[in-house]
Amino acid sequence: MYLVESKGGAIVCMLLAIIFLGTWPAIMNFLERRGRHPQHTNLDDSIASLLVATIIALTIGQIGNSTPDVPNFTTQIFQNNWPCVLFAMAGGIFQGLGNLTTQYAWAFVGLSVTEVITSSIAVVVGTTLNYFLDEQINRAAILFFGVGCFIVAVFLGAAVHFSNAADNEVKLSNVSNTCNEKEKAIEIPGFKKIFPHKDGHKDLEQEAVHAQKAIVGSAEFLRQLENRRAIKVFGKRKLIGLGIAFFSGLCFSLYSPAFNMATNDYWQTMKEGIPHLVVYTAFFYFSVSCSMTTIILNIRFLYHPILNLPKSSLHAYLNDWSGRTLALLAGLLCGLGNGLQFIGGQAAGYAAADSVQALPLVSTLWGIILLGEYRRSSKRTYILLGSMLFMFSVATGLLMASSGQRK
Repeated sequence: MYLVESKGGAIVCMLLAIIFLGTWPAIMNFLERRGRHPQHTNLDDSIASLLVATIIALTIGQIGNSTPDVPNFTTQIFQNNWPCVLFAMAGGIFQGLGNLTTQYAWAFVGLSVTEVITSSIAVVVGTTLNYFLDEQINRAAILFFGVGCFIVAVFLGAAVHFSNAADNEVKLSNVSNTCNEKEKAIEIPGFKKIFPHKDGHKDLEQEAVHAQKAIVGSAEFLRQLENRRAIKVFGKRKLIGLGIAFFSGLCFSLYSPAFNMATNDYWQTMKEGIPHLVVYTAFFYFSVSCSMTTIILNIRFLYHPILNLPKSSLHAYLNDWSGRTLALLAGLLCGLGNGLQFIGGQAAGYAAADSVQALPLVSTLWGIILLGEYRRSSKRTYILLGSMLFMFSVATGLLMASSGQRK
């Protein structure tokens, strides 16, 4: 099989992972804002991610001759390595829960702030665990100074959220009282009249025709977005989104250490003579567990939705082709990004590989360009947003600079 063994190769893997994993949430959030049922999108995403992991294992994981110490993928799946397999699958469960919950945080908190909060928490907790698991191959002084910068970025992210929410309230409160009731309506019943559901899903292209053009960032734009999107956020408490984002961050913080345990068996759980899981085998089991977690929970949420989402069904999901291509693309990017992160981590240490949590820098660009986030916001919000991104960039650079090389 092919293994990345150089520090340079590991950094290339991390940079590509940042691009892929930073684009993935932008596509997912774009579909939700266009009215596609989030469970439908998440199911497509999970299936595509699992497909990527399977293809990587059966191709790159099979290149070259298999040796007793480093067996190929098909050789290793028949070995008695279940203790480490369970660690990989536990990591998949954590990521599945994180992926599932973060889609709601995007709606409440916004793409940029959600990604900064979840990624910073993942680094603060996950990177610290990985540093000690990796036998301290990273430079501690640089690494933990970067962790401190991530903590600051979390608080700045919360401040951006509250400031932007206050800006939106001001915009909506300043709408002229001469507007008639129909123009002001943002209730779900009105939404159903304008954009009716058909078998639990909607035609996204048809909705775009109905929506009247509004200035991005204006009060009218916010009302149209609320009417169109799948997850309704008007009238909800601000702390709901932050709570979801913090929970997602905790889930994301645990999947990398679990994967680290799966590939390096620090606790010596396997019998003597059984080789450690190679990165491709661990990634396959990780992806199976992650996809099964999200598929099972999303199927349940189809029939028993949360946060007042409309009910759906498997039949409605199978017939919902609006936006499916983008959802599958998001899954492919997520699968490739995760795979590259783990391949790079095996070479340079998983603490340094957590630098892929720089993905919010990519997501923020997409959020501003594609979704129109923070348009027409206050000067205070822009200062906080710039400070958050600056602190996050510094922290990410320190995390990459701390990387060592596995012996």
